[in-house]
Amino acid sequence: MRFKGLDLNLLVTLDVLIEERSVSRAAERLHLSQPSVSAALARLRDYFNDPLLEPQGKRMIPTPQALQLQPVLAELLTSVDRMIIQARQFDPATSDRWFHLCISDYLSTVIFPRLMPLLQRQAPRVRLNLQPPSQQALDLFEQGEIDILLMPQEHCLREHPAELLFEEQHVVAAWSENPIIRQPLTVDQFRAAGHIAVGIGTGTRHSFAESSLQALGMDRRVETVASSFLQVPELLIGTPRVTVMHARLARTLAQRLPLAWQALPFEFPVMREMIQFHRGRISDASLGWLIARLRESAQD
Repeated sequence: MRFKGLDLNLLVTLDVLIEERSVSRAAERLHLSQPSVSAALARLRDYFNDPLLEPQGKRMIPTPQALQLQPVLAELLTSVDRMIIQARQFDPATSDRWFHLCISDYLSTVIFPRLMPLLQRQAPRVRLNLQPPSQQALDLFEQGEIDILLMPQEHCLREHPAELLFEEQHVVAAWSENPIIRQPLTVDQFRAAGHIAVGIGTGTRHSFAESSLQALGMDRRVETVASSFLQVPELLIGTPRVTVMHARLARTLAQRLPLAWQALPFEFPVMREMIQFHRGRISDASLGWLIARLRESAQD
């Protein structure tokens, strides 16, 4: 489609090129060949009478005109996306839509055993793509390539709407044969025990539990840092270590693992688990349907 002599498909390419600042990475994101993206860039340069991106070492740097175009492009493409979504009919019984979600292994363990049979009954052809929390996932969400983020309120993006999914308590968990878990722990026992913590993604971001413990000034001896919530129970078995765990996860895993838990020996904040969706998808009926199913699956 052309508008005033410009192939509108080129605007998507330009938006990705400005973000990626690399022809090869833009081609990968667009599922095109590098020569095709290079040819598109040449046509864009000719239309706007500007280099748009200029080589600098191994990267390409946007020109001032390209940087001026970037927010206009983002707004335009978001509006087009919203228009298409509003015009599209959604019938869960027949839809084969892909839904892309950013979700931790904790949530996939406590919610998805209820969600998947529900989807099978109501929307058997709907497909899910689940990605773990990371900076890349947040970037994809900003670009509209991930539909829903499921995360604690403290990690939500301010620019996009979010709704409460459920509130979660935390407990102290350990191997069921660990003597320390057989009696109510004191604060001193909690501090003195060896702990297993969880690191989120590849950056420096802490889990809700770690951030809350730091805010409370609750120093303890961390002996192992796991890369996911589901690693922790296996690391506890056969050891005297303990961990701070989501109550829902502890209840779920204790059904198949030798795991025991009890209340924390001090006041601990309640975690508000949120559903966040892109501001450009507010009118997306299909997302509204999926969010309703997530809420249904999260009910105790």
